[in-house]
Amino acid sequence: MTPRPVGGSHGVFLVGWLVGSLLIGFILAPLVGLAATQSPEVLAAVAAMPDVREAIGLSLVASFLAAALASAAGVPLAYVLARGGFRGQSALAAFIDLPLAVPHTVAGIALLLVFGRRGMLGGPAEHLFGLRFWGSFAGVVVGMLFVSAPYTVNAARLGFEAVDPRLEQVARTLGFGPWRALATVTLPLAWRSVMIGMTLTFARAISEFAAVAILAYYPMTAPVKIYELFLEQGLSQSAAVALLLLVVSLALFLIFRLIAQGRVGAGSDR
Repeated sequence: MTPRPVGGSHGVFLVGWLVGSLLIGFILAPLVGLAATQSPEVLAAVAAMPDVREAIGLSLVASFLAAALASAAGVPLAYVLARGGFRGQSALAAFIDLPLAVPHTVAGIALLLVFGRRGMLGGPAEHLFGLRFWGSFAGVVVGMLFVSAPYTVNAARLGFEAVDPRLEQVARTLGFGPWRALATVTLPLAWRSVMIGMTLTFARAISEFAAVAILAYYPMTAPVKIYELFLEQGLSQSAAVALLLLVVSLALFLIFRLIAQGRVGAGSDR
């Protein structure tokens, strides 16, 4: 269904829609091709493989945890950046975006040097607390978190910046403390942006390969398992697992997007 133009700019809108359709087609073509080449028999056989189910389950759990950790630390940081005005704020914002610009093989090596068995954090953590990152579930989460956390911070920051600070000031004049004003005024108004950031973080985390594979090849996440099957079996099984992961990820992504847009749940205003 073609969207309707706003404001009477039909020509500009039509050109934008036509040109944008090229990008949509470019994105959809590989996904449609992947789905069209898979037979139900191969999909059923691959879905019945215990190691495939474990890999997809591990990816889901680890990406959920990475999104939760990114939100726990990233949303407060986003508020600081949105309401700050301190020296070095621009540099800090650029630093947060750094994982988006670093090649993920580089990110994996850097994480291995820090969280590996001889790393500055990995060694002491394993020695003192028995927490091992190299080749472990914790390492998977760390790899996912590193590459995906900026999405939470940036989306939440934009949400907080869109909330007029005077609303917080009005709440304070009504007797609200700073924490209550944040919880009852600012955060509800910025909630959709926070949810969008969490959704993008989850999507980026579940798709990560290089950083996770270098730090924690085992236990295998779904992208790592797909890569292993491609090397061992070729396209047939690896493409089938890729389609399974795509279906699961897309379904969850759409649900989260609907929640963020207020179309699902009691918080909907539409």
